[in-house]
Amino acid sequence: MSRHVAIVTDSTAYLPPRATERHGITSVPLTVVLGDRALEEGTEISTRSLAQALQKRRPVTTSRPSPERFAETYRRVAESGATGIVSLHLSAELSGTYDAAVLAAREAPVPVRVVDTGMVAMALGFCALAAAEVADAGGTMDEAVTAAEKRAAGTSAYFYVDTLDYLRRGGRIGAAQALLGSALAVKPLLQLDDGRIDLLEKVRTASKAIARLEEIVADRAGGAEVDIAVHHLAAADRASALAERLRTRVPGLVDLHVSEVGAVIGAHTGPGLLGVVVSPR
Repeated sequence: MSRHVAIVTDSTAYLPPRATERHGITSVPLTVVLGDRALEEGTEISTRSLAQALQKRRPVTTSRPSPERFAETYRRVAESGATGIVSLHLSAELSGTYDAAVLAAREAPVPVRVVDTGMVAMALGFCALAAAEVADAGGTMDEAVTAAEKRAAGTSAYFYVDTLDYLRRGGRIGAAQALLGSALAVKPLLQLDDGRIDLLEKVRTASKAIARLEEIVADRAGGAEVDIAVHHLAAADRASALAERLRTRVPGLVDLHVSEVGAVIGAHTGPGLLGVVVSPR
């Protein structure tokens, strides 16, 4: 039996497959354009292929889902028995995905609440899970939206990248900041702030930057009950090691997820990405 309220998100949430299946969350894929090929994230392009393309400096861009793709998804979800949909998406500052969902929602056969979470990766994923838990318990659309927005308000996301060049090329961070970072040969730490990716600190070496990332996350978590996600791109050993250190440093840790980001986020960060999401319960 379908639940009363269905949850839709997009492929940049990078939710664990088990969580998606358990809660019946529907994900709409964004697209990666590699040369002259448009490939759907999650099914048609692997992170390995993306990393190889970036390392060879092949042109890589990303594209939002079309309003038609959202409309098709909303129809399918409604046909499965849902009488309302909460559609949660990555920051509108980073993508036109939210705008496409809003356009499609106007023609949907059931009421749709589209939410710009201001988040990305598991920062978005934790919002979707919060909404899904409310929906699973029989909550209303408003209650599910409130749960997602509350989770977003408390969630922080921090990123280490080997270079700002990929973000600069994709227009996701100011060109002046990118040039400054390159000129000083520093390793940047970034944060998600008001839906935008901003420079947080500049550190001289990769090892010091990752140690500082760990320190920032541990301080942010404090003693509260938190869920943490560690993301990476072509840096599995770094991610696993960081996750294990956080497991011992964060006393209130409830769930810990470690995963490689998909091609859409990877296209804008480049290989070597290490990101941590801290989400208080």
